[in-house]
Amino acid sequence: MYQVLYRKWRPQVFADVAGQPQVTTTLRNELVAGRIAHAYLFTGSRGTGKTTCAKILAKAVNCLHPVDGDPCGECEICRGIDSGSVMDIMEIDAASNNGVENIRELREEAAFTPASARYRVYIIDEVHMLSVGAFNALLKTLEEPPPHVLFILATTEVHKLPATILSRCQRFDFHRIAPEDIAARLQYVAEHENATLDQQAALLIARLADGALRDALSLLDQCLGHSREVTVQVVNETAGLAGRDHLFALTKAIMERDSSSALEVVDRLYRDSKDMARLCEEMTGHFRGMMLVKTMKDATPLLAMTSEEQERLSRQALSCPLPLILHGLTAFQESLERMYRGGNRRVEMEMTLIRLCSPELEDSTPALVRRIEALERQLVSGIPTAAEPAPAPKPKVQRPAPVLDEIPLAEESKPEPAPAAEPAVREESSKMSLEEIQANAQKLTEWPEVLQIMRSYSQSIAAAFHGSSAYISGNYVLIDAPQKIAFELLRRPSQRDRMRDAIRQVTGKVYNLGPYKPAGENKTEEQDPLDALKEQAKQAGIEVIEKD
Repeated sequence: MYQVLYRKWRPQVFADVAGQPQVTTTLRNELVAGRIAHAYLFTGSRGTGKTTCAKILAKAVNCLHPVDGDPCGECEICRGIDSGSVMDIMEIDAASNNGVENIRELREEAAFTPASARYRVYIIDEVHMLSVGAFNALLKTLEEPPPHVLFILATTEVHKLPATILSRCQRFDFHRIAPEDIAARLQYVAEHENATLDQQAALLIARLADGALRDALSLLDQCLGHSREVTVQVVNETAGLAGRDHLFALTKAIMERDSSSALEVVDRLYRDSKDMARLCEEMTGHFRGMMLVKTMKDATPLLAMTSEEQERLSRQALSCPLPLILHGLTAFQESLERMYRGGNRRVEMEMTLIRLCSPELEDSTPALVRRIEALERQLVSGIPTAAEPAPAPKPKVQRPAPVLDEIPLAEESKPEPAPAAEPAVREESSKMSLEEIQANAQKLTEWPEVLQIMRSYSQSIAAAFHGSSAYISGNYVLIDAPQKIAFELLRRPSQRDRMRDAIRQVTGKVYNLGPYKPAGENKTEEQDPLDALKEQAKQAGIEVIEKD
């Protein structure tokens, strides 16, 4: 009979346990020193090795010839435990044996000495499922068990255990396994299964497993059933990652406030038998990915998707305001809760999308933040808003727009006279040269996000800054653009204000604008072609006669 990979490749020694050195090292040292406790508590998420370490520990304490704290695997006790013939190792599922009577039977059996092994070991899995009465019945035996009894408790929800149980056990926390460690283990298993596994495919499986090696091995097992050569495409098809265009389409409709398009996508998915709760979960994951891309410099380790999808998600996230992303996350999570409480799931999904497309219909805090952010953009861009007429402002003196090359050397507005008590720091800063400002300039990593915001204002302006970069130095943002039209646009006051506002939205600070000139680049006058010809003639020994 075929044996699945996670059972076939279950570690037999502590050294084979992946990603849990804080547990395996301590257990091995205790076994070597002979400091064996009477009760252990293994906690952590699913698939991280709790039951595996419990079985290795049960074998190690009973092994006739242990090797540096690990069971030898060759003696009769080790072989008997593997085959199940040694009855002194008891595995109990607390989910189905959670009553007081079950614990009383356990206490009566614990009084008898082991039949063949050194210790009678009780591995109680999902111990948090025990009833209150069962916990109370276990307390005394757990605190003072017979010398030949060893308890190993395993749970995924340690917060549900009473404090009286926790204080009687040695606790070991199992962490989520890093994707690199999972990928290395998958490569090892695939090699011994005579299969080929790409490195990128292994990392994708590891990210999909979310820190659980058992889930990763199960997914690898499915991929091997599809093809013996596991690539990223095979993983996408097996895990159902392919065909996620509807997530991008719904997000685009929300960004453009096109409720009609969003409802058409939902209708098409519903006719294709798409579960609305599953769609809501997928949209939550999609908006979470955009939030990570929007707020982190590199969100690749946290995104379980291909490089092409990551690039597509990044483009969509950079063009989407953060308030909208947070509003979407909140709305989809609340909608999912309502779906599981009952009601028509399709109607709930449609209502959620309409609210996201029309935030003015909702009075929640995320919707209000979106509306305020939209009003701020309209005010900065000069678009009139529907508000009460305000008194006419006092006429202001219009000043000519300054030339861009002069920006780093002087402020746009006239500086106010400094108070007598303040030192002349402001005067020194106004006399800084362009070279001094550029000396401490650092690259603005959020510049692509600034260009995405400018693209929402005008596609032509964003195209003019294609291939550009920016640098921050003090209160200045220095722009390095390959096209001269970019600087021509920035000489216009309206475009400069939009650029400043885009930088403010990304960095949270208002900067002065200026040009960035690479070091060593000096402005030199072009030489007259006639002078160049004269110079070549003189070098050749030809006499040049000049006439007026």
